[in-house]
Amino acid sequence: MKQHSIVTPDAIHPEAFRDPKAAVAQLIKLYDHATNFLCEKFSEAMQRGHPGHKFRAFYPEIRITTTSFAQVDSRLSFGHVSSPGTHAATITRPDLFAHYLEQQIALLIENHDVAVGIGVSDTPIPVHFAVANDARISVPQEGAAEFTLRDVFDVPDLSTTNDDIVNGTHTLPEDGTEPLAPFTAQRIDYSLARLSHYTATAPEHFQNHVLFTNYQFYVSEFENYAREQIANPDSAYSSFVSTGNVEIFDSTTVIEPTTKTPQMPTYHLKKPDGSGITLVNIGVGPSNAKTATDHIAVLRPHAWLMVGHCAGLRNSQSLGDFVLAHAYLREDRVLDDDLPVWVPIPALAEMQIALESAVADVTKLEGYDLKQVMRTGTVASVDNRNWELRDQDGPVQRLSQSRAVALDMESATIAANGFRFRVPYGTLLCVSDKPLHGELKLPGMASDFYTTQVARHLMIGIKAMETLSEMPLERIHSRKLRSFHETAFL
Repeated sequence: MKQHSIVTPDAIHPEAFRDPKAAVAQLIKLYDHATNFLCEKFSEAMQRGHPGHKFRAFYPEIRITTTSFAQVDSRLSFGHVSSPGTHAATITRPDLFAHYLEQQIALLIENHDVAVGIGVSDTPIPVHFAVANDARISVPQEGAAEFTLRDVFDVPDLSTTNDDIVNGTHTLPEDGTEPLAPFTAQRIDYSLARLSHYTATAPEHFQNHVLFTNYQFYVSEFENYAREQIANPDSAYSSFVSTGNVEIFDSTTVIEPTTKTPQMPTYHLKKPDGSGITLVNIGVGPSNAKTATDHIAVLRPHAWLMVGHCAGLRNSQSLGDFVLAHAYLREDRVLDDDLPVWVPIPALAEMQIALESAVADVTKLEGYDLKQVMRTGTVASVDNRNWELRDQDGPVQRLSQSRAVALDMESATIAANGFRFRVPYGTLLCVSDKPLHGELKLPGMASDFYTTQVARHLMIGIKAMETLSEMPLERIHSRKLRSFHETAFL
């Protein structure tokens, strides 16, 4: 079979930088140079057919080499490499991640007193990801073009799209270069595409603080709160984004319903600096919870919280009571291959305090009186929505032995993926039924419960997030989330 030559864009030589802004500007230049080349050649190939050779362009990269161990503030969980040597990371969408990259590069320069190298990596950019941000171009399905796409352009490569870095299974290349960031550029590009598909909003709208819920009832309350905020001239919030990327800046603007509801409807109450709140309705089940968190994690949010409904397991609980999770019984199974069940998922002090303070603020109860409406304990997450229909001897015995106080299908997945991806996590659930005590989730009970409790529960989650948004980033990101040998980038 004839081997075609490979055509690449004009070379841009690597440079060293001690100015984070200049370094990011160079990353943007390199990325735009590569993707513009691929977009142009792709459009030409679609019009003229097989060009007789292959086109290839590469992701930019950040590279740092140190010869000594950094003397850094021991309280910091990120911002420095763990050992001398060369560390590198491929970069995508530097425009989207500009603030994050500037912050991480600045810490490297400060903590190691060395310049960072910005250049072209040896990882090709798949054409699907290169053209994703050009609305005028779409990649046809395999077989729809007059030639085989992979013969002319690079396509996604699973060997650089997996989670081996965050899972701790990464194998160093022959030259010993260690990863500088938790995700490769291809892994990030894949998730950015999935986010647009599942949530029907662009990654640009996602905020640093993410609320997950398992009921659509929370959405209308979130929109009501958002409209109040953007109508308030003293509010720090600037706009509200609904599915379909509909963004409003005026509280009176009517949002037309979308013709097709996405799998995970997502809404964003934005601040200009990205420190606002995103609400994701992940629906029911651990698989959805894993899917959402797998992809949102690449945006490096500052925190995420689960504010959903649960089954209360104790007779002392009442419908509408809150459960603050401090441990998780993981029977959801979806993360077993990535994070073994023997790995403990610890409670994070900053998250727990923010949630408990928010409950006290909203309910106007303090100290011992707070126990009237909130219980702290173990939350069990299962993968079977109709677990009640099984023989109860085994499940109930395990729940009792674990000291579980509540059961749902998503919380352990979200917390475990937060631990796995080094994203601070927390859970505050609301008891909506008590199946072990004959109080099942029935239509009449549900409507009354939802009417009285949804607004209060959501407000607690919002207040907790607003508290966290005022904390320094280095305080929220606990060292509990970092392993022995970590990437420098958060």
